[in-house]
Amino acid sequence: MTLPLFDAEPLPPQVIADGAVLLRGWAAVHAHAWIAAVQQVLAQQPFQAAFTASGLPMSVRTSNCGEWGWAASRSGYGYTRSDPATGMPWPAMPTFLKQQAQALAAQAGYPGFDPDVCLINSYDVGAKMGLHHDADEKDQTAPIVSVSLGLPCTFVWGGLQRSDPVRSFRLEHGDVLVWGGASRMVFHGVRPLQAGQHHLLGAQRWNLTFRMAQRSYRG
Repeated sequence: MTLPLFDAEPLPPQVIADGAVLLRGWAAVHAHAWIAAVQQVLAQQPFQAAFTASGLPMSVRTSNCGEWGWAASRSGYGYTRSDPATGMPWPAMPTFLKQQAQALAAQAGYPGFDPDVCLINSYDVGAKMGLHHDADEKDQTAPIVSVSLGLPCTFVWGGLQRSDPVRSFRLEHGDVLVWGGASRMVFHGVRPLQAGQHHLLGAQRWNLTFRMAQRSYRG
């Protein structure tokens, strides 16, 4: 069964930069369905350690679903058809996740979004993500759809150069950030996750980023 995108009037989209839109709480209304879909993936592809390009361990753990997955190992990182650790193909992307990501992208002004990968990052208390931009995708005109579940985080938004000034804002459970166009290659990151307890996910945050890794965007 396909659930509607929302069943109550949501907060209006908030433009945070040219091409970047924040949909406050838009994934919260079906939070149980989001979490169940992620758990379906995790039953096949549990969270595993990730590493930087220099081989240092990252504080987040990762899983993937879709035709491709983003793998970060000591031997390098990028998109692969299968898990380098096991040789097994990544789990299929649950229909619910794909449909919701497509609908959210359209609400943010990006119709025709067709993700072939969903990277799932798990943040425990203290975990963080340094400034980076998503540059491994074949078509960098395709937007990124990022969904936050669980504990809130402080999200860092910069510019097109790593040295550009940054600003920070809070992402809550159910918030969706979509960016493309002039903002597609903006540097961004996450401050260390603060201690707390979420009523659905406990002391952790999940971040789902939907991408078009090897497809061309025709929005």
